[in-house]
Amino acid sequence: MAIKSKLPIGILGATGMVGQRFIQLLEHHPWFEVAWLAASDRSSGKAYGEAVKWRLDTALPDRIARMIVSPADPVGAPKIIFASIDAAFAREMEPRFAAAGCAVVSNSSAFRMAPNVPLVLPEVNADHLRLIEEQSWRKESGGYIVTNSNCTAMGPVLALKPIDDCFGVEQIFATSMQAVSGAGYPGVSSMDILDNVIPYIGNEEEKMEEETLKLLGKLEGHTVRPLAARMSASCNRVAVIDGHTVSVSIKLRKPATRDELLAAWAEFRPLAGQGLPTAPEQPIEWAPQDDRPQPRLDRNRGNGMAVTVGRLRPCNVLDWKFTVLSHNTIRGAAGAAILNAELLASLGKLEPGVSRDGSSSREWQPVAETAARA
Repeated sequence: MAIKSKLPIGILGATGMVGQRFIQLLEHHPWFEVAWLAASDRSSGKAYGEAVKWRLDTALPDRIARMIVSPADPVGAPKIIFASIDAAFAREMEPRFAAAGCAVVSNSSAFRMAPNVPLVLPEVNADHLRLIEEQSWRKESGGYIVTNSNCTAMGPVLALKPIDDCFGVEQIFATSMQAVSGAGYPGVSSMDILDNVIPYIGNEEEKMEEETLKLLGKLEGHTVRPLAARMSASCNRVAVIDGHTVSVSIKLRKPATRDELLAAWAEFRPLAGQGLPTAPEQPIEWAPQDDRPQPRLDRNRGNGMAVTVGRLRPCNVLDWKFTVLSHNTIRGAAGAAILNAELLASLGKLEPGVSRDGSSSREWQPVAETAARA
């Protein structure tokens, strides 16, 4: 796909940790350019460099530092919005932007489980993007909302997709060890997390269970039928900066050998996402060492967009168990939203001139074929 000129984008929630990741990942993006930043009222009107407490390991770009933070209002905003705001605010703000004709590519949990909002991981369920045509905003103004999943669910979902396609999955037990960056900044107090594990993260287990089954579900007509599997998740906060580690046990519908499972991961090359700037060449990487994956050593594989699986072995209760690691603020948040936007762009769904009936210059085509030509 050729983009003649970069598309202007806005970031809603620009001063937060995920907002900062958006800025970092978009600095040299070939298709998108940051043109608008918005945050809370206390930041509005300030230069971004003054409003933000920059926490990433690359320098804040000078151009972005000089930009003035706008009010969180769609008036004057670009038509492509990356949103990373608290769910309570997202329930109010994101529909306003969609109603104003914006494509809202959201990292918030507010609308992930709404029946007509696609919860999308391109390598897993790109066809679910068709749900945007069911949204009233799309029909009235051309705007819509697309979401990416909870940062903890994303790694296991990518690892489970080729296994479910080949053998079927009946039961899933998952125990997470989640990095502190997932709590934002300032996040968890050092007195709480150092020398400690916190076995509770509010609503995290519910999100992980519901979203995993929706992501692995099938689009049937105008709704998604969740994966017909039982799932139990336990979520814990640990003293790691970036990288969510999840121990997974599964029961399969059809028997599979260890070599067959390894082959399913190695051969996983979904057409949807291929050729997109942020997509990793191999979304699932195998770590053969007994003590891997580890956050410090493996979280940045594929520029932070690949997930790493390891420790595949028989399970005495179910069938198989393994460990999966993903970078929670890249693959699990900002990078996932950018990849969703790239897929939308490859389908012509970020182009101007969308009519009120929801059609655009390019009708929906089989997503995998379109993405493969991008």
